[in-house]
Amino acid sequence: MDWNRIPDQATIDRTIVGLRERGFNPVLAPDKANALEKLRQMIPPGVEVMTGSSTTLDEIGFISLLMSGKHPWRNWKDRILPEKDPGKQADLRRLSTTAEYFLGSVQAVAETGQVLGTDASGSRQGGYVFGAKNVIWVVGVNKIVADLEMMLKRLHEHIVPLEDARMKKAGYPGTFIGKMVVYEREGVPNRISTILVKEKLGF
Repeated sequence: MDWNRIPDQATIDRTIVGLRERGFNPVLAPDKANALEKLRQMIPPGVEVMTGSSTTLDEIGFISLLMSGKHPWRNWKDRILPEKDPGKQADLRRLSTTAEYFLGSVQAVAETGQVLGTDASGSRQGGYVFGAKNVIWVVGVNKIVADLEMMLKRLHEHIVPLEDARMKKAGYPGTFIGKMVVYEREGVPNRISTILVKEKLGF
């Protein structure tokens, strides 16, 4: 199965309706540049920003923007990365899940509007589930599948092998599924926003 196909507009439209009905506030971006601009506009100046590990944020240029320092936000990574004590760094990562804005991506989105998020450690999910005041997901439309069953199939057949290879290439032991969350609905109005990008992004 081609897990990176770009779905037709009717499928994208159904997914947008599903996301909206579940409180995930979707907007559609035609490409990476537009997605980056939308993301910049959605984050007020001066707020705390934390990013979960995300190939998608890297691909749209947001990680480079944060690393450049040429932005109006307070980047949690500027506090976390210089800390070399593993215990203290872990404490900072826990605190960062309560950032004013927590940004990242997810592993799959169903046409029904359900969303699947997974991590080995669960660090992203901590912010997504409750900790962060605001959450923004940036997701390529290649991650759209029909339903929950296909989201899990995409995770096991496509994402885990690619992420495992990426981690090993970077010198780490590999990866595993540690925490898995199915996002059914957000009860806090406007807390979670989703930028769907009409390109292949991430795994």
